[in-house]
Amino acid sequence: MKKMEYQNVKGTQDYLPESESMRRNIRRTLEDVFIQYGCQPLETPILNYTELLASKYGGGAEILEEMYTLTDRGERNLALRYDLTIPFAKVAAMNPILKMPFKRYEIGKVFRDGPIKTGRLREFTQCDVDIVGVDSQMGEAELMLMALDAFDKLGLKVNIQYNNRKLLTGVLDLFGVEDEKINTVVLVLDKLEKIGGDAVVDELDEQGVSDTAIRLIKQFLVDANRTDLSYFESLSNQNEQVRKGLQELKELKSYLNYLDVGEQCIFNPFLARGLEIYTGTVYEMFLADDSIKSSIGSGGRYDNAIGGLIGTDETFSTVGISFGLDVIYTAMSAAEGNQKNGREMDFYIIPLGTEKESLSVSKYFRDKGYKVEVEMGNKKVGKALNWANKEKIRNVIIIGDEEVRNNQFKVKDMFSGKEIVESFSFL
Repeated sequence: MKKMEYQNVKGTQDYLPESESMRRNIRRTLEDVFIQYGCQPLETPILNYTELLASKYGGGAEILEEMYTLTDRGERNLALRYDLTIPFAKVAAMNPILKMPFKRYEIGKVFRDGPIKTGRLREFTQCDVDIVGVDSQMGEAELMLMALDAFDKLGLKVNIQYNNRKLLTGVLDLFGVEDEKINTVVLVLDKLEKIGGDAVVDELDEQGVSDTAIRLIKQFLVDANRTDLSYFESLSNQNEQVRKGLQELKELKSYLNYLDVGEQCIFNPFLARGLEIYTGTVYEMFLADDSIKSSIGSGGRYDNAIGGLIGTDETFSTVGISFGLDVIYTAMSAAEGNQKNGREMDFYIIPLGTEKESLSVSKYFRDKGYKVEVEMGNKKVGKALNWANKEKIRNVIIIGDEEVRNNQFKVKDMFSGKEIVESFSFL
């Protein structure tokens, strides 16, 4: 028989136990923080109708190009979710009985047939929190505070950059960008950090933006101070969207300063977040040491999605944040280097022809809530002890005929060398 050539689908990855243990620790840490902030769990289907994910309240043209689509045996058009936001908006639209404000979290796989880069494959895990029913910037402030709290618990130092889409689109309107080109210009501006100002200007020209608008945008890239809102004061008198955006940013900044996190949260007037869904404040999280250039989390306000799915002009105040588990894992793996963390075991039991008795002792400790592993590979004592040291398992118990006869066993502390004798009835 010809040997099959095994390989993963491009953009997918297996995670062996050591890697998956770290990933699950990240997940547990994030989930604990989400629960601490009053979020309720939610799970939505991976498989959705294409019409839902491709709606104008979805991720926009750029993401739709990366959407995995398929048909079922009933010839229905289906797609794999590319994020957790639209499936959540669907849940809120389908369940008007939800009590507001409604705050949920979801951790799950999403799929995009896009470019593969550090921390981003084509199958990846997002960890999202969304709040429906909070009009003020208090929602944004809490999510940003929660993000800083979560990354602190993960041992990662981050900065959060934030902006407001009303402010940005209002400025572009003032600069004479045509309505139908504003979203295109926003997408181009979103690439500023990656490609630089000159390339942004060149791309705007390729998109057919007027020379006057390009000149004003180019000047804007020079004049707008990243941490100062004063540049927009005079513009706010000329455009309603700028005025509203500036008002929201001032409110948000007052929360951040009062909570003493203003230095970690940085206003960036060029931050755009390319998705068309956003209607107000947007933000992205970056590692403070720049070891990974791309964001490791992001979010913003999207007030039109739920109402749009219902088919009404009514807005539902909605703000969310998303953490990329895979890119966080990549960052933490790099920070820890190749050091082995060891097994998360409290006890390791080595039987010397005493398999049944050893299982009995393991049950005794597991009933008390401890994590226990019993040696089942017939390792000799020396090799078993070396393995315990390598895996950094602290407590080792060797059970032979003498231990069974005396109804006792010794617990050896592999770190200190101390031994404790415990009585145990093997009969």
